[in-house]
Amino acid sequence: MDKKTIVVVGAGQGLGNHVAERFGREGYRVVLMARNAESLEKYKAELTAAGIESHVHTADAAKPETLTEAITWAREQFGTPDVLYYNVGITAADDPATMCSEELMRHFQIDVASAYHCARLVVDDDFAAKHGAIFMTGGGLADYPTAQFIPLSIDKAAIRALAIALHGELKLRGIHVGTLTVFGSIGIDSYMSPARMADSIWKMNQQRDVCEVKYEYPEMQGGTATAAEYWTKVYALAEKYR
Repeated sequence: MDKKTIVVVGAGQGLGNHVAERFGREGYRVVLMARNAESLEKYKAELTAAGIESHVHTADAAKPETLTEAITWAREQFGTPDVLYYNVGITAADDPATMCSEELMRHFQIDVASAYHCARLVVDDDFAAKHGAIFMTGGGLADYPTAQFIPLSIDKAAIRALAIALHGELKLRGIHVGTLTVFGSIGIDSYMSPARMADSIWKMNQQRDVCEVKYEYPEMQGGTATAAEYWTKVYALAEKYR
């Protein structure tokens, strides 16, 4: 049987590459996509050194046409993928006093609209026949929005809505759509380890029983804090787990 393929849109030293490595260890061919060609070649070399077949192609989530070209190339080279993982997002804090609608829309294109674009590029009868899967990186700002992260708060709520909507639509065709909602800063401590999160995504791929997995500090689960209280406690816990 031909080797399975995962396409990772948003390769990087954080969660993107760890998901690629996790699936690669299970025998998947890895196709990494990001804006920086030099970084992609470095990531490819690292995966190759680990014995994982990997390929790279530049693409910019701000420019959907580059995603179309990259995913079309991947399909021509390796056939219909088995898994698409969208891991792109602008995570820097913003100044709410200067945020304009144009900037808000730029964030939305990168964080959400291009995820939808990629999903539509892979979903077809072949993808359904393979029982393909689509995963997206969500964030706890969807539950606890803040003024310092207005675009990201909006966009993480939107990526959850997108995943849930696509999950309901595509499960009828045997396609699984899921999101890992991360309630913290990836890589900040041992609990927020991207390797652990990659294990969660692998588990979602294997079990396919839920649309959303919330990755949250155990101490914060089931609480009723306000957004300000929640993130204050999360930053304190990051010190605990370092």
